[in-house]
Amino acid sequence: MKNENEIIARDTASYLPVFARYPIVLDHGDGSYVWDVNGRKYLDALGGIAVNVLGHNYAPLVNAIAAQAARLIHVSNLYYTEAQADAAAKLSQLTAGGKVFFGNSGAEANEGAIKAARKYAHTISPDKSQIITALGSFHGRTLATLTATGQEKFHKGFEPLPGGFDYVPFNDIAALEAQMSENTAAVMLEPIQGEGGVRMPSDGYLKEVRELCDKHDALLIFDEIQTGMGRTGTFYAYEAQGVMPDVVTLAKGLAGGVPIGAFVVTEKVAVAFHAGDHGSTFGGNPLACAAANVVLDTIADETFLREVQSVGTYFKEALRGLQEKYPAHIREVRGTGLILGMEMQRNEDAAAIARRMLEQGVIINCTAGNVLRFIPSLIFSKTEVDELIAVLDRCILDICDRGGL
Repeated sequence: MKNENEIIARDTASYLPVFARYPIVLDHGDGSYVWDVNGRKYLDALGGIAVNVLGHNYAPLVNAIAAQAARLIHVSNLYYTEAQADAAAKLSQLTAGGKVFFGNSGAEANEGAIKAARKYAHTISPDKSQIITALGSFHGRTLATLTATGQEKFHKGFEPLPGGFDYVPFNDIAALEAQMSENTAAVMLEPIQGEGGVRMPSDGYLKEVRELCDKHDALLIFDEIQTGMGRTGTFYAYEAQGVMPDVVTLAKGLAGGVPIGAFVVTEKVAVAFHAGDHGSTFGGNPLACAAANVVLDTIADETFLREVQSVGTYFKEALRGLQEKYPAHIREVRGTGLILGMEMQRNEDAAAIARRMLEQGVIINCTAGNVLRFIPSLIFSKTEVDELIAVLDRCILDICDRGGL
C-alpha cells in the first residue's frame, strides 16, 4: 500500500503552496467514484471541478487517448492533424458555424476571447477598448483574466493590473447600460456564475445584454467554461435564454480531463485575425483533440442531454426537500441541470459541511463563502443522488442542529 503521509510530505516540500488541499491522496476512479491510496471509496460530486464530465475510467475515452498516444501526441500547429480538424468541425457545428481556436485551459480560452474583443474593436476605433464584466465573476488566473474577474480578493498582490476593465453587478441591466459607451469593446459574462455561488441570470437578462451590445457595436462574450459541455442539460447554458454570443469560451469538460481550452468566434470577429495574431504551442494537440472528439460525440447526443436534465431536476428537488426540512439553516437552492448550489445561512456551516461530507465519503466543495456546490460528472445517476442526499442530510443535522463543528 502506498504511504499517504509520505506522498503528502513529498508534495508539500516541493510544490508551491497555493492550494488549500484536503489531506487525502486520490489514486484511481471509476464512474462517479474515486478511491484514495488507502483504498477508501468516495462519491465524487465535484467532478474535478466540472471537468470529468464522463466520469472516471470511461472506456471509450481511455481507449481513444491510448490509441492516439501510440500514434502521435504532439506536432505543433505548423501542421494539420485529423484529430484537430475533427474536433474543430464538431465544435463549430455546435456553435452556429463559428471559427474555433484551441488552447490548453480555461484561462487561455478567456485570454483569447479578450484578445479577440480588442482585435475586432480596433477595426472600428483604437479607442474602443473597454471590457465590462460582472461583480462576483471568475474568468481565470492570468493577468488579463484575473483583472476580468470581478472579485477584488483575487486581485490583491498582483497590481498593477491591466487597464480597460470595468465591473457591474450581475443581473443589473441598468448598471450595465450606464457603463457602456461607444468605447465599449465587449461585455464578458458567465451565463451562470459558478465560483460566484451558482448565481442564475434573471429572466430576459442575457437578451437585454445582447441588445445593449448590438446598440454599442460591442461583442458579447459568454464564458461557458463551467456551464458548457452539457452541464445545464443543453450543450451551452446560454441556449436557455435564446441568445447567441459573438464569442464563447470552453475548457474544463471539453476533453473529459485532458487539458484543453477553446474559444469560438463568429465570422465577423474571425475576419479580424490573420496569421501570427494568436497562437499556442500545445493548443489543439492530437492527444487532447482525440479526447475532445469522444466527449463531443457523447455529449452532443440529445438522449444524453435529456438524461442530464432529468437527473438534474431530481437532484434539485431533493436539495429543496432538505431546504424544507432545515429552513433555519438553508437559505436557497439554485441552479439547473448538474450545476447546483445550496446556500447556507452561515458561512461556517457550509465549510464545515463540506469537510464532514468528505469524512463521510462524499466529495463536494464550498464556494462564495456559504454555498455548497454540486457539479458531478454528467453520468451521475439518481441512485447516486440518493446516496449523496442521505449523507448531506446527516451532515446538516450534525453540523447545524447539533452544533458539531
